[in-house]
Parts: sequence; structure tokens; C-alpha cells
Amino acid sequence: MIANMHEAKTQLSRLVERALAGEEVLIARAGTPLVRLQPVAPGQARRTPGALRGRVVLHDDGSS
Repeated sequence: MIANMHEAKTQLSRLVERALAGEEVLIARAGTPLVRLQPVAPGQARRTPGALRGRVVLHDDGSS
């Protein structure tokens, strides 16, 4: 389904339900698709604090 920007603003809840049901929902401006509305994969919505501890080093000069 392709929804224009105005429809997406006024019918967001309905579009989210359709996306959750597995339907591809695209939001368009002037008929040109711009973004895809899709469910977040399980586990993707939460960040784990400290997950990169020991893997990333930040130097005082901004380089890594």
C-alpha cells in the first residue's frame, strides 16, 4: 500500500496496524515513495548498555 503524506499523518494508527499485519506500507510525497513503515524485529528495539565496552576506544583528539 502507498499512502500519501497527509493520509499518513491522519491515519498513522491504521497504517501501523497494517504494517504489523505484514503488509508493505510506503509513505509518499507527490506520488514518490519516500519511506517504508515496517515492524521492529524482536530484540532490536532495546539497547544493551555497555554492549561495546572494551571494543571501542575514544582518544582525546577524537580519533578512534
